[in-house]
Formats: sequence, C-alpha cells, structure tokens
Amino acid sequence: QVQLVESGGGLVQPGGSLRLSCVTSGFTLDYYAIGWFRQAPGKEREGVSFISASALRTHYVDSVKGRFTISRDNAANTVYLQMSSLKPEDTAIYYCAAAGPHYRMDDVPTSAQEYDYWGRGTQVTVSS
Repeated sequence: QVQLVESGGGLVQPGGSLRLSCVTSGFTLDYYAIGWFRQAPGKEREGVSFISASALRTHYVDSVKGRFTISRDNAANTVYLQMSSLKPEDTAIYYCAAAGPHYRMDDVPTSAQEYDYWGRGTQVTVSS
C-alpha cells in the first residue's frame, strides 16, 4: 500500500523555521520525483518545491527561493522541506507527492497533475 505521511508542521512566529518530513512506503522512492505543494484557505493549491529522483535537480517557486530547501534521503524513504524566514503568507496545509517512475531520473515535474501519490498534509501556521 502506497503511503506518504507528512509531519513537522506547527505554529511558528514570523522569521522562524520548520522542517517538514515526508516518509514514504509502498513504492521505491529512488525512482520518483517528489514535490511539496501547499494550499491556503480560499486559495488554489500551489507547487512550492520539487526534487528529481536523482536529487541532482531542484525547483522552487519564486516566493520561497532562498528560504526553503528540499532534500531527500532515499535510504530512509524520506524527503524533507527545510523552511526558514517564514512569513504569514506561508501559512497553509503542506502536502508531499510522488511522480514516476516513468519520468527520467533528472526530470522535475512541477504540475500537480503529474503526481501520482499524495499525502494527507501537515498544517503550517506562521503567526505572532
């Protein structure tokens, strides 16, 4: 059974940091690109950060560049999203998703429609 389980969300003050984790099971993470998406109340889902199966390529939406870092540890079946200098506008439910294995190892899918498996999300709230 395929599962992606996010954790690490919570309440943080503006300027603070959080590290989200996405633990996967039921498929071989090595061959899948991973994306982090978020959805704020009343807004459409937004792709935030993406990493290729090879881990050699990453992509970030402009609003998080320089503040968020995506990484992966295939041996631990886990993908991370390190978030720093958090802003109130980062408040959302954050989801991880897996795309593949039909993509090339260096592909970085950025559209939600390209992702096959999804987690249930973790809430991130940035507020003073």
